[in-house]
Amino acid sequence: MCSLQVAAQAEQLPMEAFNPSSLSEGAVLLDVRTPAEFNEGHLPGAVNIDWFADDFNSRLEDIPKDAEIYLYCKKGGRSARASERLLTLGYTRVVDLTGGYDAYQPGQ
Repeated sequence: MCSLQVAAQAEQLPMEAFNPSSLSEGAVLLDVRTPAEFNEGHLPGAVNIDWFADDFNSRLEDIPKDAEIYLYCKKGGRSARASERLLTLGYTRVVDLTGGYDAYQPGQ
C-alpha cells in the first residue's frame, strides 16, 4: 500500500498586499536579511534574524510555535527557504511575503 505524504507549505502573500500596521496581536514580522540590509531600511516592527547566521534556528526559539509569522527578505528567495525551515521546525502559521523588501511600498 502506498502512503502519500504531503509536506506543509507556507502561505504566500504578495508584499504589495501586506500592511504592517494590520498585524494581529502576537504576530511576528520577521526580516531574514543580513543586519546590514536591515539597517538600510526595514518594515515597521520587524525583527531581524539573518538567514545566513549560524544561529538562525536557535534565535527562533523565543517565537512561539503557534505565532503567526510573516517573513520577508530582499526579493523572496531567502524568505521562501526560511519559511520552509520554520515549518520543519514545527511552526504552524507561516506567511511568506513574496516580492520581498524591494516590493514594499511605505505608507500602504
